[in-house]
Amino acid sequence: MKILFATSEISPFSRAGGLADVSCELPLSLAGMGHQVSIVTPKYRQARNVKPPLKHLNTQLEVPISWMKKTAQIFQSGISNQVTVYLIGRDDLYDREGLYGNEYGDYQDNAERFIFFSRAVLELCLALDLSPDIIHCNDWQTGLIPVYLKTLYAQNPSLQPTASLFTIHNLGYQGLFWHYDLHLTGLGWELFTPKALEFFGKLNLMKAGIVFADILNTVSPNYRKEILTPAYGFGLEGVLKTREPDLYAVLNGVDYQIWDPAKDPLIAATYSPSNLENKKTCKSHLQELFHLKKKGEIPIAAIISRLLDRKGLDLVSQIFPRLMELEIEVIFMGQGMEQYQSWAMEMVDRYPGLIGLEMGYNGPLAHRIQAGADFLLMPSRYEPCGLDQLYALKYGTIPIVRAVGGLEDTVEDYNPQTDQGTGFKFKEYEGEKLVQALQRALSVYRDKTRWRRLLQRAMNQDFSWGKSASQYQTLYQKALEKKGRR
Repeated sequence: MKILFATSEISPFSRAGGLADVSCELPLSLAGMGHQVSIVTPKYRQARNVKPPLKHLNTQLEVPISWMKKTAQIFQSGISNQVTVYLIGRDDLYDREGLYGNEYGDYQDNAERFIFFSRAVLELCLALDLSPDIIHCNDWQTGLIPVYLKTLYAQNPSLQPTASLFTIHNLGYQGLFWHYDLHLTGLGWELFTPKALEFFGKLNLMKAGIVFADILNTVSPNYRKEILTPAYGFGLEGVLKTREPDLYAVLNGVDYQIWDPAKDPLIAATYSPSNLENKKTCKSHLQELFHLKKKGEIPIAAIISRLLDRKGLDLVSQIFPRLMELEIEVIFMGQGMEQYQSWAMEMVDRYPGLIGLEMGYNGPLAHRIQAGADFLLMPSRYEPCGLDQLYALKYGTIPIVRAVGGLEDTVEDYNPQTDQGTGFKFKEYEGEKLVQALQRALSVYRDKTRWRRLLQRAMNQDFSWGKSASQYQTLYQKALEKKGRR
């Protein structure tokens, strides 16, 4: 099968969140199954540092946008010599500090940036004669691709047979723009209706993908249930209900070639479920990196996350003095809302030698934190799947999570009566519940026999991409069947 994966971010070329990891690892797994896979993504400023340098193709794209055409450059690279990556270059749109915005908020021209990208994906297919069987679209930044396939490109011989799968990674971000941006799409006003692109008077690119894609999926079974309800549907639960027969769930996975403490070259010492001693070495190294006190058996709790309300930073900041009374060290890695960035820096000063802070995402450091920490905190308001808790399980860093979305699906709450489970969960979005979950975790931490068994169970969990990639293969076939292809 010829698969084109359209994504707004992909490691190592660009990264704002977990989508970048999925966009790298899933295509590799699909290629390993024998599919012909290529990826298309914008060429952001972050791609400048990629080695080897990108190859500039001679072919240029003339991409329709509103009443005009604008030129785009095509750059080429690859992943592990198995997957070709095409990058759409137009510096006035993509050569910026952040992918979607900066410290002042979202870029004001994000509508143009990703309408242009969606249209460029299809023009790329024509210019390079790719003729994909399926275009796998991801989140609102690619939501117009299924629309274009069924409208402006429906009669094009190269794209007429092409089916679409639209993956909802996070329904909380929908690509909402004022209705006057519709002209940028090249589509007619007849599509600006409640049954198509209109959403309370605005243009909604997430809704576009949901309405027009052949098949839909989201990234965990529990999140699929949640987004069909008003509590988590962000106003689109009714639209999703109309597509419910075509809405599936495929849990995200982990590339254990990259994330495995038994062979990770980025950590201080390798270790495994049967040889856990070197995790202590990784912990000591982590304390040195962040200039933390080496206080005997003091546990380290890590937060690897964008610093946002939806990631639970409001809960953490509210009850932080309570957490520190439990005698733990805390490491933050991430960036986000200015109020939480300033707060985190204030905590470093207030609790000297007990708080570590890395502002922004650092890939190699993420491995070292996972290897050296004892707990990973993920008290999210909502979490479609989550990847960091999957990495944490493999590294024997016990997740403390809110029982929501993919966190509910992937972490089994510890039961002291049966001595079973892989982490600690709480349900109500309350600071006190987070404190109680951490207290439960600390009680097991102090029982070294139970703690060792808990680490071993967590590390033996298997969330590899193979099963997930097979499920995506099935969804691609369903999409082709909906297009009338067998």
